[in-house]
Amino acid sequence: MGLQFVDGIGRPDRDNTIDVYISEEHDDVLRDGAWQRVFKVKPEVLTMEEKKEWLAKNTDVCIGSDAFFPFGDNIERAHKSGVKYIAEPGGSIRDDNVIETCDKYGMAMAFTGIRLFHH
Repeated sequence: MGLQFVDGIGRPDRDNTIDVYISEEHDDVLRDGAWQRVFKVKPEVLTMEEKKEWLAKNTDVCIGSDAFFPFGDNIERAHKSGVKYIAEPGGSIRDDNVIETCDKYGMAMAFTGIRLFHH
């Protein structure tokens, strides 16, 4: 997309910025005072067609979590970003809903059985 990020921005911050930038909440990263923290040059707002074209290129994306995905809407959102493969520990009381949502989109989910995130 040719986005010019500030030097030293971490990968998670960069990735989250891209996610917000292509969303309808793009003003969260493009308003004055916000864009300067992540971009060297303020990018233009993408048209709906440009957003769709960029998202269509994201296929076969993998995500993982050391906690679990507790709701099907997490999977719905992941699907919109091109996710096809998920690794997570499992163990949510709503695993059946999450599995059903994965099946709906033909996404593969592997339960690792290893949970590193604790409250």
